[in-house]
Amino acid sequence: MPTRRKRYQKKVKLAKQGRRTKWAPFWAVLKKYGAGKRVHPSAMTRVRRSWRRTKLHIKPRKHRKRHLG
Repeated sequence: MPTRRKRYQKKVKLAKQGRRTKWAPFWAVLKKYGAGKRVHPSAMTRVRRSWRRTKLHIKPRKHRKRHLG
């Protein structure tokens, strides 16, 4: 049965990577290429990822064993 809540650390990492996938703002494209050039804002974006959960390879945190044996 899947968990009902995301782990907080995983959520933080997913949120950070989700912010990295955004395209460049339109004014940055105009500033770089000029008003006469029609360029898609994704052309200026360095990190491109289509879906938040793919290829992140988030591993669970390592826990210390609690038994004494």
